[in-house]
Amino acid sequence: MIINKVIDLGQGKIISIETGKMAKQADGSAVVRLGDTMVLATVVSSKTPPSPNQDYFPLQVEYREKYSAAGKFPGGFFKRESRPSEKEILSARLIDRALRPLFPDGYYYETQVIVSVISSDQLNDSDVLGGIAASAAIMVSDIPFPNAMSEVRVGRINGEFIVNPDINELQKSDLDICIGGTAHTVCMLEGEMKEISETEMLEAIKFGHDAIRRICAVQDEMAAEIARAKRPFTPVAVPLELTEKVRQLCEQRLKELAYNPLAKEIRASETALIYNETLKAALDHFKEAFQSEEIEADPAKALCTNEHIIKDEIHSIEKKVMRRMILDDGKRLDGRSLEQVRPISIELGVIPRAHGSALFTRGETQALVTVTLGTKKDAQSVDTLTDTADKRFMLHYNFPPFSVGETGRMGGTSRREIGHGNLAERAIRMVAPSEQEFPYTVRIVSDILESNGSSSMASVCGGTLALMDGGVPIRKPVSGIAMGLIKDGSEYAVLSDILGNEDHLGDMDFKVSGTADGITACQMDIKIDGLDYHILENALEQARKGRLHILGKMEEAIPASREELAAYAPRLTTIQIPVDAIGLIIGKGGETIRSITEETGAEINIEDDGTVTIACSNVEGTHAALATIKTLLAKPEVGTTYLGKVRDIRDELGAFVEFLPKTDGLVHISEISATERVAKVSDHLKIGDRIKVKLVDVRKDPRTGKTRFALSMRAVEIDAANGATQENNKENQ
Repeated sequence: MIINKVIDLGQGKIISIETGKMAKQADGSAVVRLGDTMVLATVVSSKTPPSPNQDYFPLQVEYREKYSAAGKFPGGFFKRESRPSEKEILSARLIDRALRPLFPDGYYYETQVIVSVISSDQLNDSDVLGGIAASAAIMVSDIPFPNAMSEVRVGRINGEFIVNPDINELQKSDLDICIGGTAHTVCMLEGEMKEISETEMLEAIKFGHDAIRRICAVQDEMAAEIARAKRPFTPVAVPLELTEKVRQLCEQRLKELAYNPLAKEIRASETALIYNETLKAALDHFKEAFQSEEIEADPAKALCTNEHIIKDEIHSIEKKVMRRMILDDGKRLDGRSLEQVRPISIELGVIPRAHGSALFTRGETQALVTVTLGTKKDAQSVDTLTDTADKRFMLHYNFPPFSVGETGRMGGTSRREIGHGNLAERAIRMVAPSEQEFPYTVRIVSDILESNGSSSMASVCGGTLALMDGGVPIRKPVSGIAMGLIKDGSEYAVLSDILGNEDHLGDMDFKVSGTADGITACQMDIKIDGLDYHILENALEQARKGRLHILGKMEEAIPASREELAAYAPRLTTIQIPVDAIGLIIGKGGETIRSITEETGAEINIEDDGTVTIACSNVEGTHAALATIKTLLAKPEVGTTYLGKVRDIRDELGAFVEFLPKTDGLVHISEISATERVAKVSDHLKIGDRIKVKLVDVRKDPRTGKTRFALSMRAVEIDAANGATQENNKENQ
């Protein structure tokens, strides 16, 4: 049965959702369309029951853009799509982060969602459409999924919010937020803003949530019309006797540990000891209490001797202990109050050869951040369905395993690293200078050396400091903070600057970055269903206070960007040349421009409008390159002295000298020396010699019409001698 639903969101934004036509062998599929942009989402969940020892949900979300969707060929030799681009990875994360917490607890069947962009009008982005399509595909399938999820993008133009703005509208917008949620709650946020207030942020979320409710209602209608029975699913019911026994064994010990402020490494070691001793004691108890035949025959008794189930119960008690400590006593694992930010230390210029560097440490999270400045040639080429512009501001985030005291495989960049780097990049990009103000390509690299909570926000702070250390004229400093939430019924507590355990055992991870005047980027993930707006309002206000506190610490370290660039940063010098002279500077096959680079060490870039940019780390190289270019453009002038190169020798006539690029003149044999008669030119000059010559005459050959240039070494000697005589006369006077 084919079902097609249309939702008019106003402002000319009409979304259609269709199911039953494409990919019918998947458990569920849906096509979502906005304009001429269409995405197909499919979902398949394994029918094979998961292992009894499995304690995680293996959900895989893939997002792929087909270049044929926009009538384009992929780049590269093979002309086909290969590994996902950063844009595709970021879009997949947007969908995954919103979907994952909505599956039922204990549903561990392997599930794969594939979102394919099958048509692109290169105007409407397909990422949020992919979230809608993925949810619709699950809703019409037999997979248990209680609440429909929808995603929208919110922009604001001239103070008016707009849902799903297209690319042209986003260029005029002062915010770009992707919001994911159900009819009841917002569960995912990600976006960038031009220093908006917390109140404006909340208004944008509410505006987007109104559209989400309408899209979710249509998905519910589709599911009701299809009326497909959901597959039976019963989460594991842990026997009460196991829960009680584990509680008796470890609750008091975990509580004592929670109330004892310890370093991350020591706490982890103590926690592991409690886990191991509790597990052994519980296993010994139940193996003595039950006969082996009873364990094999009774599933409930078998669960009592399952190591993974026992560990899950210990984890549940650890989670409850920490949460109650925060809710009842307002006390956190490291002894801080709810709003307190961990101690901050900042060191600048720690990498001598970098163009800017900072070591930012907050508690047990540490980021080493460096800045590299380059020319337009260093910009990253971007080729997506909707964007082909070169990227001249980038932030790369690395999270090696040693940062959390572990070993691990060092492979390609993970999805998490790409996501965290993108968030930090968007936060700082809002205050970066324009290309006209600062014509450099900027690369920031954040290497996380230690991690115990919010390394992405440490990257924002460290990235800002490294830019200021490098003399990059950013408009304002940016800091970031991660907020957490503990919620139990009507009780809740908002935590500033969360630890890793508070993120893992808590209900929210809300990262907020901004200047003293407003928010520049945010990212939020919610693990619970039902987040009240007054909680969001409190979290935003608490984040503002924390952000200002961190900005104060940063200002103490460096109040403004340094006035000079770092010693090893390239200096850019720009000159304008006639368009018809571009070929002269480049030379045949690039020969001339290459020779200038080799001789001076300067990198030269020439635009189509004749703008020449010279980049060099030392002043001498810049001056030499400038002099060479000016020489190339110079016109021959009688009376001017040039440094030329001997190209040919005629013993009885003279020497032909290239005194300007592609311009030769003759030094007649009589003009070689002012002090002696020259009988043979080769006795005085060799091909390749560099000599000073003076242009003494320019005339046209009446027979050929060519311009002839008469040069003289003799005149240069006379000028030099006269100069020396004048100096001697001055001394005698």
